[in-house]
Amino acid sequence: MRGLPKRIMEYAEGLPEATPLCPAGLLHLGKRAAVDQALSRLARSGHLMRICQGVYMRPKQTRFGRCAPSIGKALQALSALWGETIVPCGGSAANRLGLITQNPVREVYLTSGRSRPLHFGGITVELRHAPRWQLAVPHRKAGDVIRAMAWLGPEEVEDSLDALLPALSAEDLDELSAARAIMPIWMAESVSARIADA
Repeated sequence: MRGLPKRIMEYAEGLPEATPLCPAGLLHLGKRAAVDQALSRLARSGHLMRICQGVYMRPKQTRFGRCAPSIGKALQALSALWGETIVPCGGSAANRLGLITQNPVREVYLTSGRSRPLHFGGITVELRHAPRWQLAVPHRKAGDVIRAMAWLGPEEVEDSLDALLPALSAEDLDELSAARAIMPIWMAESVSARIADA
């Protein structure tokens, strides 16, 4: 590896795991066309991963070889880069909260941005555009409750709340209560009735 690809890799190796590399952020190393070509070459050789159009990441080096960076860290970095909210889908939230036992087969996350696939080596993460209410209280237990109830649907909301409310802290309940204004009616009514009884 020589010239610009080598400089890009030296720069990438000085960055934390899962830092996105975009052509516009590498113009201090070379002209745009040359940077595009170098990134493409590095992705083909396996030195970088092409996550989606115009976004690359350095793979992690392990004793078993190169592997994808942590998906959690990668999505956090992409959320900051794009200015989007990105959260696990309702099925993952329901599993994490103990409402269901099966693990979702596919890696699906909800986003305030457009729907698109992200590629982390052999793992494809699907970003799905979601309405604002499903993205409420991101990365908090109250938000997981909202997403789990959305995924389970109106028929399951009462049973879900029976199972979940006793385990929520006062702070979680306050956050859930504050989000009622943007919930669909079927969810807001059930949450309101339960919180009033609590």
